[in-house]
Amino acid sequence: METMRAVVYDRPEHFSVAELPVPDPGPGEVRLKVLVAGVCGTDAHLHVGEFGPTYPLTPGHEFVGEVVALGAGVDADLLGRRVVVDNCAACGHCVECRRARPAYCLHGVAQGVNAPGGFAEQVLTDANRCFVVDDLDPEVAVLTEPVACVVHGLDMLDLAPGADVLLFGAGPTGLILTSLLARSGAGRLVVAAPTAAKLELATARGADAVVQLDRGDPEGSQARLRELAPDGFDVVIDATGALAVLGTTLGLVRTGGTVFVYGMTAEAAQWPVAPYDIFRRELTIKGSFAQQFAFDRALSALRNGRVDPSGLVTKRFGLDQYAEALAAVADSSVVKAVIVP
Repeated sequence: METMRAVVYDRPEHFSVAELPVPDPGPGEVRLKVLVAGVCGTDAHLHVGEFGPTYPLTPGHEFVGEVVALGAGVDADLLGRRVVVDNCAACGHCVECRRARPAYCLHGVAQGVNAPGGFAEQVLTDANRCFVVDDLDPEVAVLTEPVACVVHGLDMLDLAPGADVLLFGAGPTGLILTSLLARSGAGRLVVAAPTAAKLELATARGADAVVQLDRGDPEGSQARLRELAPDGFDVVIDATGALAVLGTTLGLVRTGGTVFVYGMTAEAAQWPVAPYDIFRRELTIKGSFAQQFAFDRALSALRNGRVDPSGLVTKRFGLDQYAEALAAVADSSVVKAVIVP
């Protein structure tokens, strides 16, 4: 029996690199040899049992692979092609699907969350969720899922042309947001983050101004941001998931403005918000969960340069280094880490 190696969790915080049988594709499925798989903050949440994992679990929801086997009914032309995969499959029939909310499908399958994902040498997926990316380097194509999430986020934000925008965070998501916000109608885009090297990447992607946050002097950092917008910003976006950052957003948004919660906090985290402030200043708080109907637009943004992929992947790990890859998510010197099985 042919085997393959994969990261496998049997419960939160407990994983191993195990030998598993190589799966055979069923009707409509393909088997991929995984070329590269992105590691992101969601994987750190899954590590501690958040975000609805199903065990045993092989995580990895951002993956690129070469098609090495076809199931019945799959076009033979797909064999040998390099593809990126929309990791989520919706039933198409439940109440959420009928309301065009496939990310909330009552019967949804999310590879890397409740079905085997890409932190493995090989993985099965549906052929109809594959997008051919022979023209893209694998380390560019692996950004498709996070770019798709940002595209959906901008759908949800519905940015008014000319808006004055403050973005907290210059990790991979923050930098993708920077690229697209700078090209989608923001009148001014200010990016705030603690790491100078990442702020340089934000400037290269179109940020009009950057502010280096000083964790030792948070009040001083807030004062510098208020100087840039004494009346507040039209839109304040948190792409960090840090409660300390979220706690500053309402004080930086102008009357009638919007706070956009994009970063993922711990499930149990609580963000104190004064209801009277929302009421009195007619503020809007929005969120964005996951990509929906956005893979084609994400690939277009990568192909036409609207999203600059250069310098985003900064660390590469093998399967045996999965613990180090997870730690890299919280390392401020790392922009984007990937697994190369």
